[in-house]
This record gives sequence, C-alpha cells and structure tokens, in this order.
Amino acid sequence: MKSEPSECSIDDALAAPGSMVPWTGVRNYQARNFLRDQMHVGDGVLFYHSSCAQPGIAGIAQIASEPYPDPSQFDPRSKYFDAGSKAADPRWILVDVRAVRKTRLVSIAELRAQKELADMLILRRGNRLSITPVTPGQWRIITRRLLAGQS
Repeated sequence: MKSEPSECSIDDALAAPGSMVPWTGVRNYQARNFLRDQMHVGDGVLFYHSSCAQPGIAGIAQIASEPYPDPSQFDPRSKYFDAGSKAADPRWILVDVRAVRKTRLVSIAELRAQKELADMLILRRGNRLSITPVTPGQWRIITRRLLAGQS
C-alpha cells in the first residue's frame, strides 16, 4: 500500500491512536477492487512511501478492519470528494490499517534487483496503483531476506 509521507507516513501511522489509520482517498477502481476483494483483517501490508525523495517500503502493517465506505467521498471540502458517489451506493471504500513496525527503507531499485520479484505488480513499468497485491512468496522474500538485511 502506497502513501505519500506528507499525507501519512509510517511514523504518522505508528503515532496514531492504536497505531491505526483509515486508508482514505483510494480513487482508482482496480485499487479499490484489490482493497475490497482481496484484503482481509490480519493480512500483512508493506507500507510503501511514494512521491517523495526516497520512495520505498518503509514499514510493515496489517489490515485492521473490513472494508467500509470512505467518508471523504461525501465531504465537499475534501480533495477526495466525489459528487457522483451516493451514501446509498458508495463508490469508494477504505480499510483501517494498523502499523506494526518501521523498517529500513527498501528502495524500488533494491526490489528490482531481486530476480524472484520480477513479476511483482508494483515493479511493472508505468504502474501507478496505490494498492497492489503481493504473493506469499514475494512477502517472504521481502520480509525475510530484504528486511532482515540479507541480499
């Protein structure tokens, strides 16, 4: 899950009450579908900082709630407001994410250097999705090898 650190960093998430933040602002249908259909309470999350000086995996988190309507879609003052979304049939959802721990930064270049991660969706050229699935094998490589300091 990508977040701009200026909006919500791993440090912000860890400092939040219960280390939990609502993952607001998803406005891409494919990312929303990943969120809605493939994420479940307790699933691990690679907390990725994007659109910053040093993008990369900055922490580990987990899904802490079932999907529910993103209230920002109904707030005309929000940059995530969607006038076409209706309370009776909301277009956009969110989940609560609980930060588990901050990690060393694992850059996109470091991820690309791992041949076993070549099929990772986030590594595809032109990928702009804020939420992408990670296979169990990819999770193991990242958490056991890269985050444990082995390469």
